[in-house]
Amino acid sequence: MKKVLSGAAMLAALIVTMATPALAAGSICLSTRDIRDTDAQKDGTAILFKMRDGSVWRNDLHGRCPDLKYNGFAWSTSNPLESVCENEQTLTVFRSGEVCVLGKFTQIAPPRMEKHASR
Repeated sequence: MKKVLSGAAMLAALIVTMATPALAAGSICLSTRDIRDTDAQKDGTAILFKMRDGSVWRNDLHGRCPDLKYNGFAWSTSNPLESVCENEQTLTVFRSGEVCVLGKFTQIAPPRMEKHASR
């Protein structure tokens, strides 16, 4: 019985962790499944991450990454939750091969509140 309860508790914790940005070892991580869109800033110093829940997160890159705005980018996740974590991930710009390093995440827009019909 104890094994079933502890398994259920671990599953519930995993679901909560995947549903919202995680704080893994003090770092903010965003689930790649929840990222709706990204927008590299013109000066190459930041990327905006627009999430499915309506929240917006800004990542201030370590240094400038000028090719990012025009050429698009890719990253790979090596963690099992497929998340993008501050100060841990690198991005590779498609055309130039420039490597950019994510810095700190800052939430600039909260999740939108869903409006439910009332009777």
